[in-house]
Amino acid sequence: MKLSAWAKILVHPPEVGSSETAALYARVSSGDQKPDLERQLGRLTTFATSQGMAVVKSVSEVGSGLNGHRPKLMKLLADRDVQVVVVAHRDRLARFGSEYIEATLAASGRKLVVVDAGKRKDDLVQDMIDVLTSFCARLYGRRSAKHRALKAVAATQEEPS
Repeated sequence: MKLSAWAKILVHPPEVGSSETAALYARVSSGDQKPDLERQLGRLTTFATSQGMAVVKSVSEVGSGLNGHRPKLMKLLADRDVQVVVVAHRDRLARFGSEYIEATLAASGRKLVVVDAGKRKDDLVQDMIDVLTSFCARLYGRRSAKHRALKAVAATQEEPS
């Protein structure tokens, strides 16, 4: 029984020593931290190239680690051409549940590489503070936006003198 050309491709993995294709993912929580994105990407690039990975993508985002609707991350995770996703810290990928993302990548033959894995804290109190901080920032941000919108509407309704 002969194997088809497709079966041969699937049965025989790539040669050992070939460089893995890697995507770098950097994230900050707010716009005032944007300068840190470039520093993160620089550290990730240095790490990935020193490990012999071929960097094919660099993705940076501004958004909460608690937000599951980050379009750039979703697009990156769906890209089957990327074999390795490299992040600086687990919380840069997701505040909670990065283990699920890692397991999903592994199930599809890919992997997550965390550069500073040793700095991960399993402190429940710190996690709760982070969640409360995020919720408060969201609440106060909405309140502030609402007040700015009301002021703008009031300014347009004033009669010119």
